[in-house]
Amino acid sequence: MRAPTHDDGRLSIGLDIGGTKIAAGVVDAEGRVVERVPAVPSPTDQAAILKTVSVLIEQLRSRHPGIVAVGVGAAGLIRWPEGRIRTAPNNGYRDVPLRHLLQESTGLPTVVDNDANAACWAEYRKGHSASYMAFITVGTGVGGGLVLADRLFRGRTGIAMEFGHMIVDPRGTERCGCGTIGCLEPLASGRALGRYGSAAAAAEPGGMLATLAGGPGRVTGETVSEAARAGDPAARAQLERLGQWLGIGIATLVNLFDVELVVIGGGVAEAGDLLLDPIRSGFTRFVTAAAHRELPDIEPARLGPEAGWVGAALLALDHAP
Repeated sequence: MRAPTHDDGRLSIGLDIGGTKIAAGVVDAEGRVVERVPAVPSPTDQAAILKTVSVLIEQLRSRHPGIVAVGVGAAGLIRWPEGRIRTAPNNGYRDVPLRHLLQESTGLPTVVDNDANAACWAEYRKGHSASYMAFITVGTGVGGGLVLADRLFRGRTGIAMEFGHMIVDPRGTERCGCGTIGCLEPLASGRALGRYGSAAAAAEPGGMLATLAGGPGRVTGETVSEAARAGDPAARAQLERLGQWLGIGIATLVNLFDVELVVIGGGVAEAGDLLLDPIRSGFTRFVTAAAHRELPDIEPARLGPEAGWVGAALLALDHAP
């Protein structure tokens, strides 16, 4: 249910646990940032990650006595409301009862949710006002969150909206990190953009992509975006390719849920209209009955990289006594 918007003086700690770093800060009930702390490297085992997070929480509590809850957004499949991380990419922990461990160590009410869900909630609460909204994050991987009738939709056990694992090309050749061929993620992520760019640079070793990267084999998604902003046609073609795949996925999502707004976030989305325009084009081409329905707007995210921990903190306040 949508949380009240009045400021009741309560504060919450939010944490965003990614594969490489942990971001954290404190927000009030309106979602205003009271303090943000520099990101720290993310450990790869259960004991170390719990210690790192506990230290961050205690440091913030010592400076803000109004803190009443802790919220965590973490990459991976997370059982809701138990807050148990079943499995997570880019690290070694599995089946971690993170919510229980943090509540036990801090004594504070705690929620643990998927990082894309947390970012979606922040964009909904602080960036956009659509009651039916999809949030797509395009970074190293592809994730998503969904708000339906002002509620965050998690499915039966909390693992709904694995947008990157929508099957869009079952006869393709790219195998996803989950083990399946056909997922959207290996076709529409930052890693995919780097792969597309490497192939383009190899075909034109004297071009801008290869020059910026220092060689075709060193092209990344960031290189492609930089070259595209500088006007390189080969780089822009790779962003268009990526955007078309995302448009196909979003068309399927809209066919299923009829949302009024789609928000695109994540590092790759910083390319702006160079990515958003082909997304919109692909979406319009593949959505059902485009000429006979109200199509949702497709807009960039507004909160940037802080959305994950801000949303986690807001979720914690929503569920705190």
